[in-house]
Amino acid sequence: MDWSWDLAAQALPKLLEAFLRVTLLVTVVSSIGAAVLGLIWAIVLREAPKAVAAIVFRILDIIRMTPIPLQLVALYAVLLTTDVSFLTIGLVVFAIHYSTYMAESYRAGIESIRPGQWEAATALSMSKARTWRAVIIPQALRATVPSLGNWAIAMFKDTPFLIMISVPEMVTAAREFGGKNFSYGEPIILAGLIFLAASYPTAVLMRKLENRLATY
Repeated sequence: MDWSWDLAAQALPKLLEAFLRVTLLVTVVSSIGAAVLGLIWAIVLREAPKAVAAIVFRILDIIRMTPIPLQLVALYAVLLTTDVSFLTIGLVVFAIHYSTYMAESYRAGIESIRPGQWEAATALSMSKARTWRAVIIPQALRATVPSLGNWAIAMFKDTPFLIMISVPEMVTAAREFGGKNFSYGEPIILAGLIFLAASYPTAVLMRKLENRLATY
């Protein structure tokens, strides 16, 4: 492949725009949503009556085992005639889909806490809410943060699926630029480098957060 620096210079601003406007936005917003929802699912699975917990568990299983492109297209079809934007559909689907994986990570972290911690909170007459907030969640996060970071990075790499609902993210922008200029090498390689440049700091940040939580 003959590398053209001129084409690379023309492609870079378009790729960065698509990255900031869609790829990064979806990753950040949906990761926050998935982290919050995942924690809620994990608490419901432990605290809800067995029948309710069993239903929630099966629903999360179905969502987790269904391909994310299928979920995008399904919600797109349901909301096609409404005023909901395609980008909003993508944000919701990514947040819900990855919350099911994060719920499993939280559950593993919660189950790793020694029974004595629960018994001590009960002996001190702590309320359920305070026990979760002051005792369980801080300790569970310590064991959970690395896998949460991995799920966020996985979500980041899944954003090209947004093209299934006509949301053009960075890889789509790279393909469109390549098609117009009859050269796919430069934009695709640049898109890969941008993915790498964004993923690596996230991994470093997760490791720092993990070390900070180790003080609990």
